[in-house]
Amino acid sequence: MNLLLIRRNFLYLAFLALLIAFPFALALFTGEAINKGTPLFAQGLMIQLYILAVFALSYDILMGHIGILSFGHALFFGTGAYTLGILVKYGQWNLLAALGAVVVIAAVESLLIGVLSLRVHGVYFAMVTLAFATVAHILVGATDFRQWTGAEDGLHGIPVPDIVNPTLHRLEFYYLALAFAVIVYLLVRRFVDSPSGRVWAAIRENEARAVSIGYNTLLFKVQATIISGILAALAGALYAMWNRSATPQTMDVNTTINALLMAIIGGSGTLIGPMLGAGVLELLGYILNAWLGSIWQLVFGVIYVLLVLFLPYGLVGTWRARNASWRAMWNEQLARWAAMLKGDKQPQPHTEK
Repeated sequence: MNLLLIRRNFLYLAFLALLIAFPFALALFTGEAINKGTPLFAQGLMIQLYILAVFALSYDILMGHIGILSFGHALFFGTGAYTLGILVKYGQWNLLAALGAVVVIAAVESLLIGVLSLRVHGVYFAMVTLAFATVAHILVGATDFRQWTGAEDGLHGIPVPDIVNPTLHRLEFYYLALAFAVIVYLLVRRFVDSPSGRVWAAIRENEARAVSIGYNTLLFKVQATIISGILAALAGALYAMWNRSATPQTMDVNTTINALLMAIIGGSGTLIGPMLGAGVLELLGYILNAWLGSIWQLVFGVIYVLLVLFLPYGLVGTWRARNASWRAMWNEQLARWAAMLKGDKQPQPHTEK
């Protein structure tokens, strides 16, 4: 059983092993120390990628697994960043207690927003969530709250314990961020495969039919909103630990749009797709910015259009769809060859009348 499980997840395990060995392999390749130069910079880039991968996955819970389009998901991400920063810096809370508070506040916040917003559908829900996020973005940038949020300058100088200080222990923080991404992925994968996850899929495919067979769809949508909000807030808290700051940009609508792009590029509803989409968006953005300067966004826009045209289901979604068709083709061909070897009449492909 364990051997079969390893075979089914071989690609995932190999990719994880590659990420674990990445800092050491890069140091060996460049000839620099693991805590200096290129290896140190690459660790920082990958840390940010892991955090945004969890944020993208949290967004895809709504869009890809239950069929809800939100334009205000950055609200939860920013809530996690500011909650941790304020409690640790001004409340003198220890880090674990602050993270617990992030979970509680995000759960209450997402519950209220879900109950108030999920009674409307489609673009109306998207507009309501955008309104909530816009209000929060204005509040954290208002001068009336400068003492706590730093207004438009943001909250800086968040104290982080030495054991998880990314400045002092970059490699340790790298593995913390990687472990965070892996654990979140496994938990969400487990939940999506559960009975509740199957109800999410039913709501996504046909909510009216799910209602007709007796499911309280509002309850399940609120459930998905709470889980998504908590994961996004934890990603925001880790982002604040990494940067040791929280700025109004964490609640900006562009942050939500980035999560949307990550999910679409990677493949909405595929779990691993949005996480890979985060890597593509971040790495491609960095490379284009380094090569092309200020026009990199124009070039990225062209690349994004091409991805949507030629990979309509995202990287992972399109690969799975084509892989399934290739498997069906090979299975049919093998069946024909087997029939010919046995001397039977060559089977004809099935066609519907």
